[in-house]
Amino acid sequence: MTVTRFAPSPNGPLHLGHAYAAIVAQDRAARDQGAFLLRIEDIDGARSRPELAAAFRADLAWLGLAWREVLPQSQRIATYAAAADTLRAAGLLYPCRCTRAEIAARATKQGPDGPVYPGTCRPGTGRKHPVEPGPDVAWRLDMERAMAAAGDLAWLDERRGPQQARPGAFGDVVLWRKDAPASYHLAATVDDAADGITVVTRGADLFAATHVHRLLQALLGLPVPVWHHHPVLVEADGRKLAKRRGAPSLTDRRLSGEDGIALTADLRAALFDTGISLSEYVNQAP
Repeated sequence: MTVTRFAPSPNGPLHLGHAYAAIVAQDRAARDQGAFLLRIEDIDGARSRPELAAAFRADLAWLGLAWREVLPQSQRIATYAAAADTLRAAGLLYPCRCTRAEIAARATKQGPDGPVYPGTCRPGTGRKHPVEPGPDVAWRLDMERAMAAAGDLAWLDERRGPQQARPGAFGDVVLWRKDAPASYHLAATVDDAADGITVVTRGADLFAATHVHRLLQALLGLPVPVWHHHPVLVEADGRKLAKRRGAPSLTDRRLSGEDGIALTADLRAALFDTGISLSEYVNQAP
């Protein structure tokens, strides 16, 4: 059975880009008479606002969507810790105390997530005083060793065809954070396996992240889904819609009396394959 999911983080209201992502996920499951799940990704420290989850449910219902809700990430910490322990026992994780400022100052390459970690705390780099484990450290994946241990990293995107994961561009990514439990990479990968997701639908802006997720699936012995990276909705200036830039919220539209079912129909009918401008919707914001 096809199982998809929509997994928003309650650190800001949903906007039209989220609406489209949720519609794509539901419709992809419905095409095969499958299941569409809602998962709240609420482990982003103080930025997570529990009250927003209720607004998310109301917004999705207003759009005319139907889903089954699964456990939020805040109730899955033990599963992330177990996954990290597995990687640590395999010698694939190492502790790191570097700050973002230190990494930015020392990095010589840029990757999909920003400056590539220069390996300052990696074992075997000649560091005089190895970093000791503790609550004040992050845990990084030794990318070179992980790729050597992983074997075949093939995966399939429904829109782009067969792929081969090449996660090396990310460098030694953080999988266990200082300021929150698991990183997005680890949590999303473990969650999708636990929830039985067979088709991961998400924006094309996360295409690169899939290379890391496919690596983690291989290392942890997790099932490999199919991916569907859909186009990302953009503003009139071509930038992706974002909460931080004040993209109109679904809640404001809902409370203003706008017809959510009609909005869903409009989003389905739009030319998403070319990446449309949402200027007319933005200009109509309440």
